[in-house]
Amino acid sequence: MLDVYVNNGGTGDDAPLLEMTLDQWRHTVSVDLDGPFVLIQRAAQRMAAAGNGGRIIAITSVHEHQPRVGSSASDAAKHGLGGLVKTAALELGRHGITVDAVAPGEIATPMTGMEDQDPTEVHRPGVPLGRPGAAQEIAAVVAFLASPAASSVTGASWPVDGGMLQMGPQGGSHITSDDWRDAG
Repeated sequence: MLDVYVNNGGTGDDAPLLEMTLDQWRHTVSVDLDGPFVLIQRAAQRMAAAGNGGRIIAITSVHEHQPRVGSSASDAAKHGLGGLVKTAALELGRHGITVDAVAPGEIATPMTGMEDQDPTEVHRPGVPLGRPGAAQEIAAVVAFLASPAASSVTGASWPVDGGMLQMGPQGGSHITSDDWRDAG
């Protein structure tokens, strides 16, 4: 029996739109959208056939909500995955299956080159909390969504980003100064 499925995968081989090859585009979209579609569909089929409901949780990105320069393929795929989550929530609710997304910002993982660092000791001026997140912080939101406490939550995307989305398109790891905090 399958009760909870967490779709967590992605790639980061982006390039500026004018330089991206079709092969790069296809690889990113294949990993970040095609793969999740197939796996989410299979999980949903098993859950629906069992008749006991379930939880499907997709790990997207803050770029599901806010695009980033140089990330057209990832942005398109993550936007698409966010749309898939919402549509799946509508379609699978009658089977008692909830479908949600967790949208991480910069998280201290091997993908961001910070696997051996304590994120609370890394300064990120472009993040309102001033630091990247920890994998455990993503896991905590996933655990909540997988729990009975979230039984009425579906079709939502939960940013876990230290407030990055509140900064709009100007926020992120490229900001090297805290000067913005003093703007009045």
